[in-house]
Amino acid sequence: MSMFEGLKFRRVSSPIHDLDPRVKFLYVIIMFAIAVMYMELIPLIMLFLIQLPLVMVAKVTKQWIKSMRGAAFLASIIFFTNFIFSYLYRGQQELPFILEYSMAMTLRFIVLVGSFSIFFLTTSPDHLGLALEKSHVPYEFCFAFTTAVRFVPVLAEEAQTIMDAQKARGLELEKGNFLKRIRNYIPILIPLIVNAIRRSLELAEAMESRAWGATKNRTNLYELKLRMGDYTLILLTIIILILAIYVRLYVPIPRITEIFP
Repeated sequence: MSMFEGLKFRRVSSPIHDLDPRVKFLYVIIMFAIAVMYMELIPLIMLFLIQLPLVMVAKVTKQWIKSMRGAAFLASIIFFTNFIFSYLYRGQQELPFILEYSMAMTLRFIVLVGSFSIFFLTTSPDHLGLALEKSHVPYEFCFAFTTAVRFVPVLAEEAQTIMDAQKARGLELEKGNFLKRIRNYIPILIPLIVNAIRRSLELAEAMESRAWGATKNRTNLYELKLRMGDYTLILLTIIILILAIYVRLYVPIPRITEIFP
């Protein structure tokens, strides 16, 4: 459940928190595009290192590391899946290339998780919904999206609480074969689904009691305005994108095995 810690907003006073959500989302989308653009290990390592200064300036290092730890299981699955299928297809003669390729695909996933984790850790759900609304997205979709963002960490904590309670009652989740482990999670999923339905009904009653959707002319407590820091991040992001496209088209990227044979 530690991966969902990277989706929970942390209210900290930092320059990254003060940035416009639209600018931070533009940064995430460009990081996503660059990560998909490359299949080599060296540029993906550079993309990962670019995120570290943002994490330290945002003062969310511990939460970001927790999200990376939570993503380690899926990252290991991606690594072994790529390694096994590439090994079966190419054979033992290209083992160094297969190993580097598998590491690159894993690092691509880590870069994507890390960039989205920075976005959600430093962006308030209120500001996120306002940014979507300013982008002419219908308010119903904005509300649904921000509500989902709010409830994902809450449901993750609730699932952890249910797991601890069931373990205290003698439920063993780590023992048995694969099918038995899946069956062991049924006593966790049923109360979690029931609590989620109950929470959604309470939310619907609260919305109805506040006359949600009664008027089309809505007012907002916050107003989004681009500042100097937003323009600086936009400029840096565009420069990174231009450099990435130029390197992709005109610069041959060596393998790690070619640099360190």
